[in-house]
Amino acid sequence: MLYNHFPEDIYHTSEDTRRLLSDRLVFNSRIVFVSKFVYLLWKARKIALNGQYDTSEWIYSSTSIFKLIERCGGYFHISGLDNIHNNPEPVVFISNHMSTLETMAFPGIIAPTRSVTFVVKDSLVTHPLFGPIMRARNPIVVSRANSREDLKKVLNNGKKLLTEGTSIVIFPQSTRSVEFKEKEFNSLGIKVAIKAGVKIIPIAIKTDFWGNGKIIRDIGPLDRSKKIYIAFGEPLTVNATGKEVHQQVISFIKEHLKNWNEKK
Repeated sequence: MLYNHFPEDIYHTSEDTRRLLSDRLVFNSRIVFVSKFVYLLWKARKIALNGQYDTSEWIYSSTSIFKLIERCGGYFHISGLDNIHNNPEPVVFISNHMSTLETMAFPGIIAPTRSVTFVVKDSLVTHPLFGPIMRARNPIVVSRANSREDLKKVLNNGKKLLTEGTSIVIFPQSTRSVEFKEKEFNSLGIKVAIKAGVKIIPIAIKTDFWGNGKIIRDIGPLDRSKKIYIAFGEPLTVNATGKEVHQQVISFIKEHLKNWNEKK
């Protein structure tokens, strides 16, 4: 059985963890974080290149990065975990996308309960550091150069994976953004769910603790004043057109972002 670091419905970074580390990384927290983050990825890359990067290794890497984020001042609030614990059938996870953080954290949260992969841009699977790791997890790769071909690939490959029991994480936004723009949030995830006849689980995230870098986009500054929020919604059955459920997903994300922003 795969180890599950998140067995309860709610997870909060403990105050004991925060107190223990509060004075350790007052200065140079980004330097400490980046060096250890790259080291963890390098280890995972080596395992992937040896053909041994299985689900257990993926969960271990993700959980290690999750704990590193906490050690560098990240304070997590995760809710709705029972919605993935109690529904083991394959689903399409649909989430907004703010930073590298959710890409790193989701495997450790989701993979202990089900087989899962991502829809990713081709630049990620060809990346010298991330590439071997991501390729080992059999993602659906899109180019963003030909939207028609990308749609066909995601629908066909997505249906195949879901039918075989593998869930899919989709970020419908064209790029990572702190601001949630409804018009840029496409219905690709809904279309895949309709074609495969599966439910969707909406995810709302606020992960601007980890900013986008100016030189290396995936490794930006850390803002320890910002808490990290992740919420998993209840599974939703998609109707014939999916328009109603698409709007439900958007509303779920917008409402959570509004509530979280009001807690500043």
